[in-house]
Amino acid sequence: MPCRLRFANISKAFPGVLALDDVSFDVAPGSIHAVVGENGAGKSTLMKVLAGAHRPDGGTIALDDETVEIADTGHARRLGIATVYQELHLVGDLTVAENVFLGRWPRLRGSGLIRFDRITEETERLFASLGVSIEPRAMVRNLSIAQQQMVEIAKALAVDARVVTLDEPSAVLTPHELDRLFDVVRTLAKRGVSILYISHRLEEIFALADTVTVLRDGRHIATRDVSDVTRAGLIHDMVGRPVDQEFPPRSVAMGDVRVQVMGLCAGEKVRDVSFEIRGGEVLALTGLVGSGRSTVAKAVFGYRRATSGTVQVDNLSGPFRSPREAMRAGVALLPEDRKREGLLLERPIRENITLADPGVSVRGGLLSLSGERRLATELMATHNVKADSSERAARTLSGGNQQKVLLGRWLQRECALLILDEPTRGVDIGAKVEIYEKLNVLAGMGLAILMISSELPEVIGMADRIAVMCDGRLTGILDNSTRSVSQEAIMNLAVAHQS
Repeated sequence: MPCRLRFANISKAFPGVLALDDVSFDVAPGSIHAVVGENGAGKSTLMKVLAGAHRPDGGTIALDDETVEIADTGHARRLGIATVYQELHLVGDLTVAENVFLGRWPRLRGSGLIRFDRITEETERLFASLGVSIEPRAMVRNLSIAQQQMVEIAKALAVDARVVTLDEPSAVLTPHELDRLFDVVRTLAKRGVSILYISHRLEEIFALADTVTVLRDGRHIATRDVSDVTRAGLIHDMVGRPVDQEFPPRSVAMGDVRVQVMGLCAGEKVRDVSFEIRGGEVLALTGLVGSGRSTVAKAVFGYRRATSGTVQVDNLSGPFRSPREAMRAGVALLPEDRKREGLLLERPIRENITLADPGVSVRGGLLSLSGERRLATELMATHNVKADSSERAARTLSGGNQQKVLLGRWLQRECALLILDEPTRGVDIGAKVEIYEKLNVLAGMGLAILMISSELPEVIGMADRIAVMCDGRLTGILDNSTRSVSQEAIMNLAVAHQS
């Protein structure tokens, strides 16, 4: 069988961590090859070795049966290896064409002037070959995330890529944008380009990939044809144990209404939104990107100004004018962008996990460092935050552990309403199940839970009722008590106001 890319006995160690341990597998020409595993499994390290960002401590890489020693990222690109990272590497103040040929702008002989006409023509040709409509002269900062990803893919083609790595490309895409991405990926594969596709969303693996490789704890566990793999078997390989139910069942006797939102408006983003949540209930709020889901959460939390309407949490009425006021009413928010809006990335876990109520560690008007450490250690144990010390910087944690830190932060307070905006985005399957189990425990304690998610299997698997938004309005609320609402029913409401 022909081999485009061969990893042979790749090892890579960092201080105190063996990130890759004798990893070997092959990637065929023109195949869509998924690489999956929990956070910390070694996926990103392996891709950085391939991209020239890390030098392996042992093992070899072969391209088209020729062993190569990849010196750096520039060398990788010259070899035809392109990587589209989850955090896109584009220059917002340059045009699309300038980004596609960044670092390789053709110049007029003798003058050094850039041939802008040539890079514009070449960019148009690349997009036409992909079936993508993007203006080469547009400024990148004005593009959607989906369009920016297409620019990154065009950059890969501009260097005649033989291998393209896509790292969590679907994290912020709408279903339509995801379909467009899949079409482009399949087009590349038909041309003989090998695709390495990394995603925590298992439904994407089964919809797109030909082959799947599982890594766990830095080791190669299995490489199989996707047609020979079941979802349960794939999860077992990833976490190393059976996961009986991805969405654990919950049997909670719901209490009285704890949260009432009536006629909430926040500019054009949110218009006349009303719903209620009972104690012990999980209400999912879903819809397409831009439908106003996150703005509802921020307006309820006082982070976004509500222009009209009311919010009542138990006996306290809003809308709340600030997060501090909402917190006093018992509202907690885990934001969608945990890195920019939730965590102090360069500060230790100790400070992050105690931040919502630092007064617990105050003695005589002064912060007790030993008390803060003790509380942080207790919260880390309670919420299963995996780190060797509370002094470790929050940025070093996996996505799942970062989310557990945020949960631990809020749950040291008395909460009536817990709002979680995309609680499992970028989180591996094992940590997802832990978060789902934690939400069930909190619902059992009588909290009202508002879960915002774009992952429809998660919405159906976890929510008692499903509220769907479109263009800033609530278009319907579906009873999901038997977990039987269809994705089609949700999507019909999600596009109800679109022409």
